[in-house]
Amino acid sequence: MKNKLLCALVVVMMVVTVFGASPVKAAAYGTSFTTSITYQNVGTDTATVSLEFYAEGDGTPIIIPRPDLEPMAGTSIFVGSLGDLDPGFKGSAVMVSNQPLVATLVQIPAPASGVKVRPLSNGFTAGSDYILVPTALLNTFNANTIISVQNVDSVAADFRLVFVPVSGSNIVVEVEDVPAYATKYFDLAQMPDFTGPFNGSVQVFAFKAGTTDPGAAVASAMELRTNATGASAFEATNDFATTVYMPSALCLFNGVQTSSYAVQNTTDADVTVSVTYDSGVVDGPYTLAPGAKQSFNACDGGNDPGYIGSAVIEATGDVVAMGKVFGGGLSTAFLGFTSGASKVALPYIRWTTEHWYDGTRQRAFIAIQNVGADLPADAVTVKYYDKAGVLVGTDTLGAIPSGAKVNSNAGNIGAAEFGYYTDGTFGGSAIVEGPAGSALAVIVRIQTRVGSTSVAEDYSGIAIQ
Repeated sequence: MKNKLLCALVVVMMVVTVFGASPVKAAAYGTSFTTSITYQNVGTDTATVSLEFYAEGDGTPIIIPRPDLEPMAGTSIFVGSLGDLDPGFKGSAVMVSNQPLVATLVQIPAPASGVKVRPLSNGFTAGSDYILVPTALLNTFNANTIISVQNVDSVAADFRLVFVPVSGSNIVVEVEDVPAYATKYFDLAQMPDFTGPFNGSVQVFAFKAGTTDPGAAVASAMELRTNATGASAFEATNDFATTVYMPSALCLFNGVQTSSYAVQNTTDADVTVSVTYDSGVVDGPYTLAPGAKQSFNACDGGNDPGYIGSAVIEATGDVVAMGKVFGGGLSTAFLGFTSGASKVALPYIRWTTEHWYDGTRQRAFIAIQNVGADLPADAVTVKYYDKAGVLVGTDTLGAIPSGAKVNSNAGNIGAAEFGYYTDGTFGGSAIVEGPAGSALAVIVRIQTRVGSTSVAEDYSGIAIQ
């Protein structure tokens, strides 16, 4: 579900609190967030778009039409500006279009909260009866997790969530009769099923209500610090493989930024797993029980301080993996890639020169990992489009050996301010494209300057099939 082209029916997960007031506090957990949906038309004709919002547990849609969108154009809608939704709304949405779309959700914190990072996650085109959340926390590493599960079947659904701890017994939670397209939220810190701290992963099973027949669900998670302002979001996935690619790997880069990976066993048997960094360092193998996770830190395997690169996770059975980058104000999260694509859409791209140091605008840094055969210079391009779908410039990249990573940003095409407009509107996107048959895995880091440091969050590029 992670890296798919969003087609005529676009299912968009939301963690939404409209106009949510939040007192001044120094913790992300407890802060109110309001969603901004950024989306791009990657079709060949003008897109007619509408949004259908569903409050938690409610199967009645609130339908809101959106302006037409030209091919390659990217735009956004701040949910808090929609008068059709009551303050405090929390739920999910379906985006419907006659052209293929890609969408990334941006969770914007309440201004009074002190939280500056904006958690990011992608939308979905379809669901599955079995999906995995690679990591979930309760009072562990000073963080709590909130999981949202959306029924994307046309009939009501029953959900079964199996929380698998790193050690100890599984915790099973069941919910019945969730209406079609509605969402159920699971805030671990508010659930009586947990009597103490939790560190583990989650298996989500969906059934058609009252039966054992397979249903269809999607899910996302927010991980929120309880003693600081760090926050991140990521999607659940049913995309399993024995090899997972991670385009971002850091060990004390700039002295403070380090990456970690959570790898979850999706099988019914033990598997062994290891991580190989492009520096040549190998961490592992480790044995994972069914449904269990193993955590990796890029500094633990022997990478030198200052290392920046990419990694490959290999296992003897199917796994899923997510990555995090922490330190120096960063609190990012992204899913690993089981494959690459020759064409990848990035619906949320920004760049600022004038307003970087005052912290009022953002920069998008694009990491592109070649997970296929060697690519020569000039074979891969990054095309940057404005809110009207007009090509602003093309960044033509150098040679990318197999397994290597390169970077791009809108500053490379000479854009001083990209995705920002004098009328106060927003909209900028990009397409990464290689030759037919190439395999590219792409992550975007959206970064904001805060004083002498930065905050950032990641989202994964969406493959255009």
